[in-house]
Parts: sequence; C-alpha cells; structure tokens
Amino acid sequence: MKKALIFGISGQDGAYLSKLLIEKGYEVYGTSRDVLSSDFNNLDFLEIKKDIKYLSVDISDFRSILKVVDSVMPDEIYNLAGQTSVGLSFEQPVEAIESIANATLNLLEVIRFVNPVIRFYSAGSSECFGETGSVAATEETPFNPCSPYAIAKNTAYNLVKNYRQAYGIYGCTGILFNHESPLRPPRFVTQKIVTSAFRISQGSQERLKLGNLSIARDWGWAPDYVDAMWRMLQLEKPNDFVIATGKTITLEEFASKAFAYFGLNWKEYIDLDLSLMRPSDIAISRGNPLKAKNILGWEPINDVDMVIRYMCAAITERSAVNPL
Repeated sequence: MKKALIFGISGQDGAYLSKLLIEKGYEVYGTSRDVLSSDFNNLDFLEIKKDIKYLSVDISDFRSILKVVDSVMPDEIYNLAGQTSVGLSFEQPVEAIESIANATLNLLEVIRFVNPVIRFYSAGSSECFGETGSVAATEETPFNPCSPYAIAKNTAYNLVKNYRQAYGIYGCTGILFNHESPLRPPRFVTQKIVTSAFRISQGSQERLKLGNLSIARDWGWAPDYVDAMWRMLQLEKPNDFVIATGKTITLEEFASKAFAYFGLNWKEYIDLDLSLMRPSDIAISRGNPLKAKNILGWEPINDVDMVIRYMCAAITERSAVNPL
C-alpha cells in the first residue's frame, strides 16, 4: 500500500485528491496547522474524514515538516497548502511568500535530507503567466506574475525545477488554471455568484456586487484536475504540466449561466463595485493542455457549463439540509 502525505488536505483540492487516492488504495495522511481545532468540513462532505490519518504541522517551520515526513515516510507528497487568494495576497503579501515559496523550499529540503526518492507534487498556478491574450499558454510560455500570489507561485515553480536539476529530486509542478467545485469557499467569486443566485431565486432581496465582469478565465472541474496531479507522480521521469480545459469565458458569461440555471436574468441583480477591482488584474487567462493529453493521457471530462450546473445543483441540495 502506497502512502501519500497531503499538505493542505482541508481545502478543495486536498479533499478531492484524498478521495481519489483512497479509491486507488493509498494510505492517506493529511496535515493541518492544528488538527484538534480543524473541522475538515470538506472531507466530511465527501464522506472520507474517517479514512484519513491527521497530523499537525506548521509549513513555515522546517523542523515541523521534518518531524512529520520522517514519521510518515510517504511515497508521495502533495503540497496544496498556503495562501489561495490572489486578492488576499495584495493585502497580505508577506504571508503569500512565506506560505507558498518558503514552505515549498522547506518541503524540498526535508525530502532531500530524509528520503530523496519521495515523489513531490507542487501546486502551481496559471496566475504565473499573467495576461495570456488570445494565445493559450503552454509550458514554454514565459511567466509574467502580476500579484504577490503569482510571484510566490513563480518562485515555488523555480525551486522545484532547481531541486529536480541540482539534486535529482522527483518534483513536479502542476500549472493549474481555474478549477471549481461545490467545495469552493464563499470568498471565491464563482461560489459567491452561485450562492447569491440561489438565494435570490428563493426570495432574497439582496444584490450581488462584483468587480471586473469582462475578465475571462479557463474554468475547469476540480475532481478532473486532481486526477492530473496523481498522474504526474506516476511518470518514470518528473515533468511540469499545464492543466486546463483550453476554453475561456468571461465572468459576465459565468454569472449569466449561473443565474439562468435558477431562471433569473443576471442583469437585474448584479451591481458593479469598483472597490472590488484588484490593483492589477489579468484580462484573459487561457491554457493549452496538449502536453498533459499527450504524456499523461489526461483530458478534462467536464467543461465550464457542467461546472456551473454541478455547483448550482450542489448549493440547492445542501440548502435543503442546511438553509443558507
């Protein structure tokens, strides 16, 4: 039985990845800063909480990571921890660098000292590319990070690449474009849109405030994307991959489709709020997953229309049990 250690197990990707690995027969370990005070709601939602072994760890502390890795001795480590919000990174840039870049360095050093044959997955981000324009980004597209979050992810990507080349560490970075699910926290704009649309359909008089509606993103389905993470660590040699659908729609289109699911016209319920504009925002983000298709045998199963339907259906189902 293989052992996998997941840093950031309580988040969207950590939960879906855990479910996938359990189904594949792995013994799964997950970390949290304080296991005793963490609720692991996402794991509860997927009904796998009891199937995971939990460990407390501070990803900014080298000794804390060393202790956990040394005790578990995993075959694979997935680093999904750290700050996840581009917007928040403008408010807390130091936290972005420490929780993403420094934590990645700590993990790589621990692997180098404890067991260099451990296979390591690092969560990259399409934000590293910055503006892609009309041409979908590939693994050869130069990075142009436009936020503290993207700068931190860029640094982590280069660290993994360097440790792979300099020390022979099996390290991969998945450069994932936007991927959503019902497990997205309310602060994410996709979940914000779906939740507001549902409440309004139930009689709420609220109005939804959004920032730049013209931004375009490549939105995929999170369970599809964690499968790509696992596939990366099964290759004979480590490599980095863009994971995306190859299709882009605007935030306005996303909102329109979500409101339409509930029989609503989005224009009647959404207001533009300039305060929600970011200091530097990416207009178009588009990815080309051809390398993943050719080498990993991976393709997205669900497009953005299915993502919206799944999220809307999930919020409807959950509200029947716990009203919003």
